[in-house]
Amino acid sequence: MKWYRVTQLLFIVILFPLVSIGGTSAHATPSGIVSLDLCTDWMLIKYAQPNQIRALSELIHHYPVDWVDPKWTTHNGTLEQIITLNPALVLAGEYNALLLRKRLQELGLTVKVLSLPKSISDIYNYKQQFMNHIGHPESLSALPERATRQTEKPTGKQATLLLLGANGIGTGRNTFEDGIIQQSGWQNYLRDDGYIPLDLESVINDPPDALLWIAPHSAALANQFAEHPALIKAIPPQHWLTTDYWRWQCPGPWSWALIEQLTAHLKRYNE
Repeated sequence: MKWYRVTQLLFIVILFPLVSIGGTSAHATPSGIVSLDLCTDWMLIKYAQPNQIRALSELIHHYPVDWVDPKWTTHNGTLEQIITLNPALVLAGEYNALLLRKRLQELGLTVKVLSLPKSISDIYNYKQQFMNHIGHPESLSALPERATRQTEKPTGKQATLLLLGANGIGTGRNTFEDGIIQQSGWQNYLRDDGYIPLDLESVINDPPDALLWIAPHSAALANQFAEHPALIKAIPPQHWLTTDYWRWQCPGPWSWALIEQLTAHLKRYNE
C-alpha cells in the first residue's frame, strides 16, 4: 500500500511540471514549421525566425520575387515527404491542399489553416492570426503602419480601372482586389461581382480610362487578350499601368503598397 502511495506521489511530481509547461505554451514559438502554399510561404519568410522554418512549398520557385532566397528548403507536396520532415506545425491557406491537410490531421500532425483576407480591413486580422500561430504574440498589439491611417485619395475625376488577368479574366466587384481599387481612389470598370470572362469587342467599344495587366510578361496563349492590337490602340500607352505583379498573388500586409502605387497612378492621371 505504501509502495502504491509513493509511486502515485512520484507520478504527480513528474507530471506537474509537464502540465505547467503545457499550460503556458499557448504562445510558444514552434520550430519545424512546414508551409503548404505560396501565401503561407511568404508570410513565414517575412515574419518567422529562419530557424522556425523546416520547409516551404515549391511554389516559391514558380513565383520568384527578389526578397525571397531561392535556397530555402522546399518539399514536393507529397504526404510521404512531409511526414518524413516530422513538422511540429503545418500551415496552409483555406483554399489549398484540402485533401493533404486533412490526411495530415488524421495522422495526428498539427495543421493550422489561415483564412485569407476578403477585404482590406481583414489584413490586420489575417496577420494577427498568423503571428499567433507562429508564437509571436508581442506583434499582436501593434497595428501595421499603413493600417493606422487612411490612404490619401487624390481629388479629381474618379477614373475607371480595368484589372485584367490572364485569359481575358477581369476582376469585378466584391473581391479583395476590388477593395484595393476603391481604396486607391479608382472606380472599378466592371460592375458585376467576381472574376469575369471579358468580351474583347465590348471592352474596345467602351474602354476603361486605364488598364492594369496583372500577369507575368511572358509569351503565352493566356496573354493574347491583353496583347490584342485593337485593345492596345483603344487605351493610350500612358494609361496601361504597372504595379508589383507578385503583390497580387496573395493578399497580405504587402497589399498596402499596391494601394499606394495605384493612388500615385491616379494622381498622375488627374494632372
